[in-house]
Amino acid sequence: MRDWLLYLVIAGALVFAASSWWGVRRLKVKHTRRAVWEETHSPGPGRQKVAVVLNPIKAKSAEARRQIEASCAAAGWPAPRIFETTAEDPGFSQARAAVAYGADVVLAGGGDGTVRVVAEVLAGTDTAMGVIPLGTANLLARNVHLEVNDLPGNVQAALFGHQRFIDTARITLENSLTGESAQHTFLVIAGIGMDAEVVSDTLDGLKRAVGWLAYTEAGARHLLGRRKKVSIALDGQPEQARKIRSVLFANCGLIPGGIDFIPQAMIDDGMLDVVVMSPRSAIGWLAMYTKIVLKHKKDLPVMTYYRCGKITIRCPEPMPTQVDGDPSGEATMLTVEVDPGSLLVRVKDGTVGR
Repeated sequence: MRDWLLYLVIAGALVFAASSWWGVRRLKVKHTRRAVWEETHSPGPGRQKVAVVLNPIKAKSAEARRQIEASCAAAGWPAPRIFETTAEDPGFSQARAAVAYGADVVLAGGGDGTVRVVAEVLAGTDTAMGVIPLGTANLLARNVHLEVNDLPGNVQAALFGHQRFIDTARITLENSLTGESAQHTFLVIAGIGMDAEVVSDTLDGLKRAVGWLAYTEAGARHLLGRRKKVSIALDGQPEQARKIRSVLFANCGLIPGGIDFIPQAMIDDGMLDVVVMSPRSAIGWLAMYTKIVLKHKKDLPVMTYYRCGKITIRCPEPMPTQVDGDPSGEATMLTVEVDPGSLLVRVKDGTVGR
């Protein structure tokens, strides 16, 4: 029986990889998002002060720096201020230094972690953020419709593109066993349970070799875990008890592989889209995968959707969490809430949901 389930898991992973290209093409042709808050607008003509928070260990960081400097020089702007992240500081002090410098736009050059940290500092300010995706998943870049492998195009959009306001979300984590607590801003998807286990257990070497497909391998290894009991409260309503494998909190829903995980999740609608997943077996996971990829509208008992502005989850035992693909520790209680229209982001000229 276990061998049969393992074969099913492997087959599912292969189907996922094979369908990714198809998913990307299908999304480009058929799927559109609509901005809720506003149309994009131009930052206006004139010289801009540019700052860059750059992760220097990313493969294309040096090339990105050269292109940004050359583009600013060609525009007759002051040379950009470059603030490099370190192992000790993933970008918090660097982003604050960029704001103190008086930058009109702060470019976040790195993976999802660098983008998320810069966004946390800039949220609630009038300073725009440009995205230079240099990571594995590049989640926000995908959800504002940047071509993640087009470095020149992304530099152009970050420096000279239009801009729009998007939502951010805050997650507050508490661990009653250790007494530790933390708060993080995220932009795309946070989660508790199996998804966080996968993020923590994905092999770095495999990520470097095959990119985001490395998560599929880790997912296959964690597919057969047990469900755990939690309580869930939406927007201050009474708690409901659930047995779950994973709960995801989505500010928007596009993930690598062209998969629109939560089609109704929009990056500027002022709401969170919550997915509670509770499959008992590999069959349940396969049913969920089929629903997501083929966009079946039929409800599944193992996959429940909610929409809210705030959610609180309590767990009898600590469970792992993640924010935008980065492990964020274990928690016995977490609260997630949306901060509508709090971040100004540069996008391609005229890009609204395209």
